Amino acid sequence: MTDVIKATGLVKRFGKVQALDGLDLRVPQGCVLGLLGPNGAGKTTAVRIITTLLRPSAGQVSINDIDVLRHPNRVRHLIGLSGQYAAVDEHLTGAENLQMVGRLYGMPNKKAKARAHELLERFNLEQASNRPCKTYSGGMRRRLDLAAALVASPPVLVLDEPTTGLDPRSRMQMWDVIRDLVASGSTLLLTTQYLEEADRLADQIMVIDKGRCIAQGSADQLKEQIGGQRIEVILAHQHDSERARQIIGQITGENTWLDETQRQISSPAPQGAPTLLAVLRRLDEAGITLTDIGLRRPTLDEVFITLTGHDAEEGLGALDETADTASPAEKEQ
Repeated sequence: MTDVIKATGLVKRFGKVQALDGLDLRVPQGCVLGLLGPNGAGKTTAVRIITTLLRPSAGQVSINDIDVLRHPNRVRHLIGLSGQYAAVDEHLTGAENLQMVGRLYGMPNKKAKARAHELLERFNLEQASNRPCKTYSGGMRRRLDLAAALVASPPVLVLDEPTTGLDPRSRMQMWDVIRDLVASGSTLLLTTQYLEEADRLADQIMVIDKGRCIAQGSADQLKEQIGGQRIEVILAHQHDSERARQIIGQITGENTWLDETQRQISSPAPQGAPTLLAVLRRLDEAGITLTDIGLRRPTLDEVFITLTGHDAEEGLGALDETADTASPAEKEQ
């Protein structure tokens, strides 16, 4: 399968801060790569380099075998970008925003209007097409921003945290839109802090931290890295927590995780169902009452915490934001 997006050895420094440290990245044609990392991991810096908005300190990038650094204008005709914040003119209507983008791409006025109408209908914004965008909800603005990225029908899409700040219903609507785009053959690079989003949308997931790739694979492959199935127990009484944790640890031979406030214990279950039955028998013999017990697979959240040592919303210093605040001299380094 042909790699549409290729990045090799990407390095980016802002003064003394190193946002990227030799990042390699590949996105095959028609696939979705989910780029995960905590705040400051380098996700947005990588996106800006790939989409011609920022020059790397070192490394190479190509889109459809076109060098991003040598031929940025050619690359810009191949990509659609939707950033973390909806880049729409709030004083223009939805239709006017999309028509303006079409005209900037060099479309004749009639074609730009037709394409705007098509996209407004596709993104369920037709009834609001003649309203100023300042009257749009956050979800509507995000859908319009994604529509703007599609005006020129680019074969490659880069979505930088496209559902940040949306309510759950709007987020699911955006997921449906993204699935439709992939089904139609688009190649997609998606950065996100929502682990469920990557789990549902991405064919491959790359976890980056401190500007480096620390793990890559499908969601299932990443989950297997931290032990497959897990046993989860919810106790009826908090005072049983420590005793139950010790019993479970003896049976599984693994480190257990205890949340006393929730009366919840979690541990890897190497043998699956036999381990569950052994735990249930021993806890019953010890007179420990349970509210619930079961087997489940690890979540991407658990994978993320295991790999990085913190959850997706904990930062390591806002390296990505440095790209906005660095001085002109720093940006040239």
